[in-house]
Amino acid sequence: MAKICLIILYFSLILHAAFAQEGWPTVTKEMKPWTRWWWMGSAVDKPNLARELQSFDDVGIGGVEVTPIYGAKGYESRNIPFLSSNWMDMLAFTVGEANRLGLGVDMNLGTGWPFGGPQVSEKDAATKFFLDTISLKSGDELHFPLIPKDGKQTFAQLQAIRAFTSNGEEMNLDRYIGKKKAQWSAGEDVCVIALFSGRTKQKVKRAAPGGEGYTLDHLGATSVNHYLGSFAQAFKGRQIPIHSFFNDSYEVYGANWTDSFLEEFRKRKNYKLEDRLLDFAGKGNDKDREGRVKADYREVVSAVLRDNFLLPFTNFAHQQGALSRNQAHGSPGNLIDLYASTDIAECETFGSSFFNIPHLRRDSADIRNVDPDPMMFKFASSATHTHGKKYTSSETFTWLTEHFRTSLSQTKPEVEQLFLAGVNHVFYHGTTYSPKDIAFPGWLFYASVNFTSHNPLWAHMDGLNRYITRVQSILQSTQADNELLVYWPIYDIWHETDGPFKTLSVHHVDRWLHPTAFYKQSVALQRAGYSFDFVTDAILEQSTVHHEGVVTAANARPYKAVIVPESNYFSEKTFAKLLDLAKEGATVIFQGLPQDVPGFHQVVERRRQLSDLRATLKFSADEENQYTTYGKGKIYLTKDMHSALETEQIFAERIVRSGLQFSRRVGQEKIYYYFVNHSDKMIDDLFRLNTSAASYTLLDPQTGKIFELPTQKGHVRLQIPAGYAWLVALSDKPVAATTYRYINKQTELPVFNQPWKVTFVDGGPILPKPRTLKQLSFWTAWNDDDASRFSGIANYETTIQLDKQLNKSYLLTLGTVGESARVFVNDKEVGVLWAHPFQLEIGDVLQQGRNTIRIEVANLMANRVRDLDKRKISWRNYHEINFVNIDYKTFDASSWQMMDSGLEGPVKLFLY
Repeated sequence: MAKICLIILYFSLILHAAFAQEGWPTVTKEMKPWTRWWWMGSAVDKPNLARELQSFDDVGIGGVEVTPIYGAKGYESRNIPFLSSNWMDMLAFTVGEANRLGLGVDMNLGTGWPFGGPQVSEKDAATKFFLDTISLKSGDELHFPLIPKDGKQTFAQLQAIRAFTSNGEEMNLDRYIGKKKAQWSAGEDVCVIALFSGRTKQKVKRAAPGGEGYTLDHLGATSVNHYLGSFAQAFKGRQIPIHSFFNDSYEVYGANWTDSFLEEFRKRKNYKLEDRLLDFAGKGNDKDREGRVKADYREVVSAVLRDNFLLPFTNFAHQQGALSRNQAHGSPGNLIDLYASTDIAECETFGSSFFNIPHLRRDSADIRNVDPDPMMFKFASSATHTHGKKYTSSETFTWLTEHFRTSLSQTKPEVEQLFLAGVNHVFYHGTTYSPKDIAFPGWLFYASVNFTSHNPLWAHMDGLNRYITRVQSILQSTQADNELLVYWPIYDIWHETDGPFKTLSVHHVDRWLHPTAFYKQSVALQRAGYSFDFVTDAILEQSTVHHEGVVTAANARPYKAVIVPESNYFSEKTFAKLLDLAKEGATVIFQGLPQDVPGFHQVVERRRQLSDLRATLKFSADEENQYTTYGKGKIYLTKDMHSALETEQIFAERIVRSGLQFSRRVGQEKIYYYFVNHSDKMIDDLFRLNTSAASYTLLDPQTGKIFELPTQKGHVRLQIPAGYAWLVALSDKPVAATTYRYINKQTELPVFNQPWKVTFVDGGPILPKPRTLKQLSFWTAWNDDDASRFSGIANYETTIQLDKQLNKSYLLTLGTVGESARVFVNDKEVGVLWAHPFQLEIGDVLQQGRNTIRIEVANLMANRVRDLDKRKISWRNYHEINFVNIDYKTFDASSWQMMDSGLEGPVKLFLY
């Protein structure tokens, strides 16, 4: 009988374990975080490649992006030229070894950035236009061939030339283009404007050996084809399964032209740009017309960049059996459409954000002029969602803090901002390949958080990586459940007259994004609790209506309404499309009706079309809030978005009033809420969510544990500490049998009354001597030189006596940690505490009587690097930029204050 009971118990435990994990999807390599892997000088070898790939797998990294970069001085003999046979062999080995480990490999389609290299001739190099102005008096002669005033131009073409009299009369001198020996004599005082096509002379930035050369002309169809062809040739005859090819942010400085641009412009706009040179050069008296011509130019640049570069780039990737991944920000175009032109849209975090989480460190030296803006991330995720694609990736933690000072706790809220904005495929920025024989701190890239095995936090990276994996496992296996489409009025930006070229970068959102009504409306909607994606003219053009919802692509979820913020310029074609969508049942809400069309082509006729379309709505000119039925749908004109949406039974999630942030996702028979608490307090209350179900399940992404959440009349209690996150699954079927135990009343147990023994177990430059502490303290507070410069891991160990109570929970809190901890109870690992609030429920492993508590603490690299610089030991010696600080000045840590390291506590145990 006893044996039968044991068998029943055994199978019961197995079934319970399987059932308990039912809520988490099966993990794929894409669900894990990946890292950008800089190959310095491509000075790689097979043993070290295998060793580093194994270390990535050990800590839970799912893949790498190979980016060759400049090398370290003194190791030139190890460098391997980019795309050489030896280099391709190393890539093949990397992919084979990664496949063996279940990792993925992406590849930058170049070295450093942007695309370019020795295969780019001057003819195919990044191109710019020159508008030279020449003043001639009556009788003065202009001699041909004409050359630009920029004397550095060696590959320039005169593409258009016009002379203008004082009364605005224009003389076309294009007949002189290509003339070897000719002159033109001015019959009166004139201003001559000559349009040249020239070269930026930009070279690849931070190029690896074999990757040096001119930056590519991204706007030229022929130049791009030549460039991609060089990679097709390198891969020819080789079976190297790359996961995706990558293009970094658009930093092609001053590249605003291609030699065939005038023809591209004429085909797309049906007039000649060269016939509007006075306006294009900003020399005319009609500012409205100048803005229109420049808007047309910018729109064509955007289209040419998409058609001549991004679509061929994606086609190349597909021919190689890979995906394309692209960072559109910084581009001179419609970012959302450009993000959507490749398989994976990738955004970027740059700098650190302010969070109100208690005790979260943010050094003043790490603060930049503009914090990372989560609204910027939505340009990429919106492209993904509206096109029904799966992944939105991110270059994550670029310059998060000064070198060697980034804690894992600082990364958590930053990556949570990305998840909340729709990102679901994180790439760290990043990891530098470093051979085993390179002493501390190893080879390092100048702008990264240095996620390397020389960094003590590497010992606890699995805590961060498991958290990201759990969240991404849900985000990648579901779809965003966003109700609204918010139109981005790009034409307002394109109509500005301050120079012809417009690049939209993450570093200057305060200039082109923050001042707009679009941004202010989006922030207001988010703060109210609405979920939305951004939409463009091109996305709306392909949209349809299904069951009164707007469907933007075959695999995209329907949206309940389209919101159009106030704008000055609006396409008559897009306005007509919105009316057509309304006829079919869509709800469209205008903050203000469009008053004018963008661009110059047939502006009078297009204005009339827009006016006629507006008239069909029959809105009163003097009423602020009004609406009309329109076919099967409805159109609003109001600044009170909230009332209009509630009238349409589109409700905000009121939970945001508590301070929680959320993202809502839809999966098979489940709705998921991702809740994040970035406030300064525990949020503990009953909430009614917009979606209801029979079963609410907590999937704790920090621990992986799963619990049933009880409900009360449709309300669910959320109890989320500051700095913590919950995933809650709503379903009509229960997932977990264990009911979550809320903390209603907790009692501190006075059990930590024994000394703590501190033992240093790994790190350097040498291991400090063990020490016994009556009271917990940082090891940097001991006035011990060895401990003060130590970077590594130490164990804090003590014992407690416990009268353990049944059916109770025990919460361990660590107090102040410098910087992360792995907790062992009775020699059993119970978890990694790597971010606030540094607490963990440990009741399952505590036992009656004596218990051993061991807390393995890792600090950062900072104190050891500080010591190296104080002693003037040379450790940074690289080609190119060498190694700079966060302000791009010479790096020197010798004046730093010592960073607190170890465990200060107080460590406490609470019963609840």
